[in-house]
Amino acid sequence: MRGALGGPRVLLRRLREVMAEPVSAQDRLDKIVVLIAANMVAEVCSIYVLRVDGTLELYATEGLNRSAVHLTVMRIDEGLVGTVAREAESISLSNAQAHPAFSYRPETGEEIYHSFLGVPILRAGNTLGVLVVQNRAHRTYTEEEVEALQTTAMVLAEIIASGELTSLATPGAEPAARRPVHIKGLGLSDGIGLGKVVLHEPRIEVIKIVADDVPGELARLDTAIETMRSSIDTLLEDEGVARVGEHREILEAYRMFAHDRGWIARMREAVMTGLTAEGAVERVQSDTRARMLRMTDPYLRERMHDLDDLANRLLRQLTGRAGGPEHPELPDDAIIVARNMSPAALLDYDHTRIRGLVLEEGAATSHLTIVARALGIAAVGHVENVVGLADPGDAMIVDGVGGEVHLRPPADVEALYQEKVRFRARLLEQYAALHDLPTVTRDGVALELHLNAGLLVDLPHIEETGAAGIGLFRTELQFMIASAFPRTNEQLRLYRAVLDAAGERPVVFRTLDIGGDKVLPYMRAVEEENPALGWRAIRLGLDRPGLLRSQIRAMLKAATGRELRVIFPMVSVVDEFDKARHIVERELTHLRRHGHGLPERVLVGVMLEVPSLLFQLDELLARVDFISVGSNDLVQFLFATDRGNPRVAERFDPLSPPALRALKLVADAANRHGKPVTLCGELASRPLEALALAAIGYRKLSVSPASFGPVKAMLRELDLSAAAALVEPLLADGASPASIRPRLSAFAEATGLPL
Repeated sequence: MRGALGGPRVLLRRLREVMAEPVSAQDRLDKIVVLIAANMVAEVCSIYVLRVDGTLELYATEGLNRSAVHLTVMRIDEGLVGTVAREAESISLSNAQAHPAFSYRPETGEEIYHSFLGVPILRAGNTLGVLVVQNRAHRTYTEEEVEALQTTAMVLAEIIASGELTSLATPGAEPAARRPVHIKGLGLSDGIGLGKVVLHEPRIEVIKIVADDVPGELARLDTAIETMRSSIDTLLEDEGVARVGEHREILEAYRMFAHDRGWIARMREAVMTGLTAEGAVERVQSDTRARMLRMTDPYLRERMHDLDDLANRLLRQLTGRAGGPEHPELPDDAIIVARNMSPAALLDYDHTRIRGLVLEEGAATSHLTIVARALGIAAVGHVENVVGLADPGDAMIVDGVGGEVHLRPPADVEALYQEKVRFRARLLEQYAALHDLPTVTRDGVALELHLNAGLLVDLPHIEETGAAGIGLFRTELQFMIASAFPRTNEQLRLYRAVLDAAGERPVVFRTLDIGGDKVLPYMRAVEEENPALGWRAIRLGLDRPGLLRSQIRAMLKAATGRELRVIFPMVSVVDEFDKARHIVERELTHLRRHGHGLPERVLVGVMLEVPSLLFQLDELLARVDFISVGSNDLVQFLFATDRGNPRVAERFDPLSPPALRALKLVADAANRHGKPVTLCGELASRPLEALALAAIGYRKLSVSPASFGPVKAMLRELDLSAAAALVEPLLADGASPASIRPRLSAFAEATGLPL
């Protein structure tokens, strides 16, 4: 560039000095444009800020008419400045007025300037404004000058993002960096949460962006890159990583990005303009994110996450936090914001402080969602770019019912949701009033409502709701939150506490359902191409009988003198049930031989979730004491749709005839054999779906604690014979609507059912 040698580095230091001065926001901007113009040897330097209404406002200028400041406003689809903001790409022209996008603004007096260089002011890939320099001469700006101006824009992004400029704005025209954002997503867990943003993986704050020693910063960057590459190579060489398959391909793509010469070159060039290694990584990450956010190709947009991860690895390396993201502190009203996370990661937080969960990914039937519902946390998924838009401490509203997220909500929206929270509280009071009333339909059919549970924090819900018992206790959650494999005595204490809390009410313990997306942190993960169909649940238990035996022994000891009910998950053939039941008999013999107390009665059943059992029902029902239907996996396997994949998880409706016919087949067979059957999947936790289940013959449902009141209230108002008369013809041969949901919804509305 034309300034003195080392001009960009000098400019960055002087900008830092101006930012530290105790002056007004406008004075600060006025000084900054003068500094940039002088350094760039430009006759004009202007700062345009993107406003909440989507327009760009001139906030400061050196060279144009000062009277145009805060007067000149243009749409984002207007002019060269609008093009830079919209595309998040720099524009350099020697004759700007000849460009078709040029928009003349007479109040600025810019008609005498011909050359134009505009760069977007970016933060986390989001456009906050545009920085422009202009000259009278038909000048071609060099790549070095473009790079230098982009680097300078980083400093301006900090000023805009801080909210300092809000005082200069008129109401309704504030800078968009702190604008309210309303995003529609997918409701995962009912409820409404108002609170403050906590990023699950906090962005690493780059404190120092101006380099004191450029060669030294280049060396730091190169060292961090080599360390990162080495760690990825080590991961790929790990024997636990599959040699072929999708997982391997993803890691190979990850390594390819880490060796991308263009990416490395851009970071090195950024250091050469005067940035520290950290500043260079952050700037290139933001530029890349801005471009990829505007791409329509879903594959390329997915790769944005890979590049984000790589950049964050580098930043952790450079800032001495290579051990990984630190666990953020939680305020009393935390809203956890993440791209995605495991159930164990959510359970690692103090859930009493969490008001909501917001994910860029997530699916309605994922295990993370199930845990969120169990904890009563409002959750919304598919919230695009929320990690880039939200800052720690931002106010946020999570509407798990409507699937909406309000970031930095205006006062009227916040007041509206506070009223909604009060309304929900009144509903909960109404549900509480049903505590001692039986779950009997209007036409006199008695049903049993049980609870799904998996943690000690779930146990008070038994008394609170008046549930008939625990229809499903997910024992794996204890294993997922532990730092080491729970010993038999630790398991025994948990199971005994569950039985004590239930009193005379029945409890159904499901043996370990690990594998797939439920990986224990202290066990070596086994990479599989199709983990949901792989080595998990009873398959793992039968192959590692010591694991299953220790759990069964703990359950039997905990139930001394009481009834014990156990189900085995993921059973595919009757022979697997026979082998699992033999382990129970063997442990009973062991306890009897060593003089231990025994349960008063042991009932053993199956979690029916694999479609193959639909064709073995008579053989199975001759052996089991009861059946529990796991609708989450059963529907997933019926339609061959990965319930953790947001692209297909909602593709098929569980209220479609194929799914309901399969479920009815089980209920009819169980009734024919005189064996109890309970549906304990998430399907039972939604009132409309619970209506359908009751209509096809289910008299025992196990639901999440948060769903207990709504489902019970609906069932008590239901005319079950009328519902059955509606549903049965819709499932008959030859009647094949895509879904019976619309007909059920119309029935519920016509009969005044509370949904």
